[in-house]
Amino acid sequence: MAQGEMPNPLSIRVHDEIGLLTADFNQLSQKLKLVEDLRKKMLSDISHELRTPLTNINGYLEALSTGVIPGNKELFDSIHEESIRITRLVEQLHQLNVWQGKKISNENKMNVLSIEKLIDSCVDHFSLEFKNRGVIIDLKTEAAKVVGDEDGLKQVLHNLLTNVLQYDEGGWVEITGKQKESNYQVIVKNLGQPIPEEHESLIFERFYRVDSSRSRDSGGSGLGLSLVKEIIEQQGGKAGLRSKGNEHSFWFTVPLEK
Repeated sequence: MAQGEMPNPLSIRVHDEIGLLTADFNQLSQKLKLVEDLRKKMLSDISHELRTPLTNINGYLEALSTGVIPGNKELFDSIHEESIRITRLVEQLHQLNVWQGKKISNENKMNVLSIEKLIDSCVDHFSLEFKNRGVIIDLKTEAAKVVGDEDGLKQVLHNLLTNVLQYDEGGWVEITGKQKESNYQVIVKNLGQPIPEEHESLIFERFYRVDSSRSRDSGGSGLGLSLVKEIIEQQGGKAGLRSKGNEHSFWFTVPLEK
């Protein structure tokens, strides 16, 4: 294990202290193997995500430098869009790394927050853009005190509302917040692109896309929802999706103040 090679699980022949030690060793070995597999997959995903925009940029710049194609506004706009896409991906990777660092070091700044005020503030930040896109906002929130990280909850709402703007097909969004047992549940519902039922459990995975090409065209990196899940679970809540046809309800919970 010290050399990075994960052994096969050891057989447990006794149920005394040695047996417990063997079981713990097997569990440790499995977890280390899982971490290594996830690390390799993430590196592969990152290289795949960066390859296409970087190839496009390099191709355009090489053609410009050799005089194969002349420079014009459309071409420079295209190069700029690819650059923005890379910047957005790197920023989301940075945010994901920051939050995973907080999880390891337990540095989450949990405070008592007025959740309805936080939601109102986030929605207000998006109101002009929604208006320009012709998206009508229906906001209904109950007043309540929750325990959470303010910056994290703002990031969660930002990502969910950004998804609405990117994939909206109905011209409306419903944002509701209500107390549910010992938690406060926030639901962001709108009409969007179809999400097959078998994909719903995977939608929060890193770099996952229902339609890879269409998501790239609209600027999706496949990291926004994984960041939502990471932040919410660190605050003792849950995140999920309920779909009915093209109507999608992304939801998350955060603990109420006791």
